[in-house]
Amino acid sequence: MHGMAEQTKVVAVRGAAQADENSAEAILAATGKLVQELMEMNELSPDQMISAIFTTTPDLDAEFPAVAARGMGLDGVPLMCAREIPVPGAMARVIRVMVHCNFPASRQVRHVYLGETRSLRTDLNSAQ
Repeated sequence: MHGMAEQTKVVAVRGAAQADENSAEAILAATGKLVQELMEMNELSPDQMISAIFTTTPDLDAEFPAVAARGMGLDGVPLMCAREIPVPGAMARVIRVMVHCNFPASRQVRHVYLGETRSLRTDLNSAQ
């Protein structure tokens, strides 16, 4: 409907990726790919984003994942990094994100789990 703003709702979009190693380059590459896929699959722009929380498993400490997001134009979005709980046997080198955003009420959220992290959320059909 021309002239009418589409209704939105606040949603949380989740995702995860695995870094190849504990290096700044690997963390930034994995985070960059994760954020890019999450934005593309959900047709998100930075101005729709309210905030993003990144976590890393304890074996990733060479760089903050938020650095990659800042470099992708999310410098106006509040970003926070935290450490995952070190559960024995958990998948190694995992970067997770939860993005809170204003999202069209008519659309389905698509969570993004890249590579081996798909096994973390087999309950999600939209996990990529």
